[in-house]
Amino acid sequence: MLKVTDVDYVKDYTLLLTFNDGVRKVCDLRPYLTGEVFGELLDRNKFVQFGLTKYTIEWANGADLAPEFLYDIGKVS
Repeated sequence: MLKVTDVDYVKDYTLLLTFNDGVRKVCDLRPYLTGEVFGELLDRNKFVQFGLTKYTIEWANGADLAPEFLYDIGKVS
């Protein structure tokens, strides 16, 4: 099962994620910050309020993204 094991803020709406297979990927999440829940994260002060859960990252407002999705959209670092 794929998991996010580490996350670092890079800039703007970009995060550097490390997965449990050792791969590190840069994810620009700006294109995905739409709708009621994710749209809130366009406020950069809210975007940077994230943390790790058992499997992925989650924001203070409860938004989260599947690790498989993050893996697919990320670019190898």
